[in-house]
Amino acid sequence: MFCYRTRVKYADCTLGNHVYYARYLDLLEEARGELFRSIGEPFLKWQEQGVIFPVYEVHLRYREAARYDDELVIEVGLTRLRKAFLDFACRIVKADGAVVLEGETRHVCTSLDEKPMSIPPDLGGALQPHVRAGH
Repeated sequence: MFCYRTRVKYADCTLGNHVYYARYLDLLEEARGELFRSIGEPFLKWQEQGVIFPVYEVHLRYREAARYDDELVIEVGLTRLRKAFLDFACRIVKADGAVVLEGETRHVCTSLDEKPMSIPPDLGGALQPHVRAGH
């Protein structure tokens, strides 16, 4: 499981001082981007080669509010890496261990004109160590 650390920014919070629900998707995107960067396969590299990974399904379960300046750990791991599909399990946890969010995002590998395509073999190989056992 890849872990990305961040702090809640003031701009991500509501007047009630909790992270606005849709901002969690931005946090998950940051973490996925860092996962790809950590294996030497940044999104921009693939985009320049005409390959993108749009989201086609999201399931999120909110467990506890995160608030301004909370330190968060975002855990991301692949649960499916097959043909044109990448599924990620994700979890956001506060520094004290409280679970903020659990969920899944599903992506499809496509060309820039959004035609599904197989995941490039070198990318698949680089991502393979991040596939969770049993999936």
